[in-house]
Amino acid sequence: MFIEAVTYRMGAHTTSDDPTRYRPTDEWEQWAKRDPIERLRKYMMNQDVAPPQWWEQVDAEEQALALRIRDAIRGAADPDPLDMFEHVYAEEYPQVGVDRSRLRDDLASLEGRS
Repeated sequence: MFIEAVTYRMGAHTTSDDPTRYRPTDEWEQWAKRDPIERLRKYMMNQDVAPPQWWEQVDAEEQALALRIRDAIRGAADPDPLDMFEHVYAEEYPQVGVDRSRLRDDLASLEGRS
């Protein structure tokens, strides 16, 4: 089975983003009512398919998974900045090569600086 869940990004892009600058409050409120996870939760509870205790367990597992993922990411080695140019296109796109070379040169010029 394939389920496509098209939804709205409820949060900010980053911690420095302020969506209130470009999104009206009522837009967020409208989309909050359409949140597929919350709609499914309400539906399953109303149909007595999943009791509140089950949802509490799901929420706890969600929080534990999120913590494990954050810890793994924070503990990971820094990636090679040049890797961002890999696997962008099936065939090399000329501008990607130019951008890769520029970044390589910039990084080389920074080596040895503190």
